[in-house]
Amino acid sequence: MLSSRPYLMRALHEWIVDSGLTPHLLVNAEHPGVDVPESAISDGRVILNVNPSAVRDLLIDAELVTFVARFGGVSQAVSVPVTAVEAIYARENGRGMMFPDDESDDSDQDAPDGGDEPRQGKPNLRVIK
Repeated sequence: MLSSRPYLMRALHEWIVDSGLTPHLLVNAEHPGVDVPESAISDGRVILNVNPSAVRDLLIDAELVTFVARFGGVSQAVSVPVTAVEAIYARENGRGMMFPDDESDDSDQDAPDGGDEPRQGKPNLRVIK
């Protein structure tokens, strides 16, 4: 089964921009494959402004988030695996979505017995304020 994370990221990015707000990504900078300037990293994380006015060539595909942005006045390419993105939110009001760090793209997660029936029991949902 495909991961829902890139689809949700694209939808939330569009919603935040259409609302006239500034989309930010919270990224685990220690995740393998994260290519961001060292100066932007704080406590193993980096917050990236992905507003269309702040970046060029933004692409959120199934595996990577890539764009070009200015850091300290110097344009630099940024590449972040989708699995390293911990959240996308609007800077002005904090509304957005956090992603679980244990999300798996393995289809066996949906059917633990390898069968075609969905998992039974209570849904695993939380309210985040």
